[in-house]
Formats: sequence, C-alpha cells, structure tokens
Amino acid sequence: MENLLLLLVRPIVDEPDRVEVSATESDSHVDLELTVAPDDIGRVIGRGGRTIRAIRTVVKAASVKVGKRANVEVSD
Repeated sequence: MENLLLLLVRPIVDEPDRVEVSATESDSHVDLELTVAPDDIGRVIGRGGRTIRAIRTVVKAASVKVGKRANVEVSD
C-alpha cells in the first residue's frame, strides 16, 4: 500500500524526495499518513479536493484486493 501511494504522489509534486508515507496497520485496516513538502500540499489535495479523492479511491480499490480497508490522510 505504501509503495502504491508513493507511486501515485511522487509524479505530481515538485519535490518527490520529500514525499513520505507512514503506515499503521491492524488486522482489518491500514491507516496511511502522507507527508509532503509544504509547497506541494496544494498539488496533492487538488482543486476542490479532487486529486486526493482520486488517490484515496485508487488506494481503497487496491486494499480490497489485500482484504483490508485503507484510509489515506495528508499531514501538514
């Protein structure tokens, strides 16, 4: 899951080296926390939240295959 999130986010930010994902996993779900450079937060969220909504949709679809529920949050 972490690798998928990195694969989705790195191409859309200006500083791909500063993209970090931390995961907290339990038996039924995975919480992914995405950290990017302060200038890139707007790029990740997108206009009206469209980009982050699309990223969450892709990650949730992939998590179904693994049998867990995924939650993606962007930290400041």
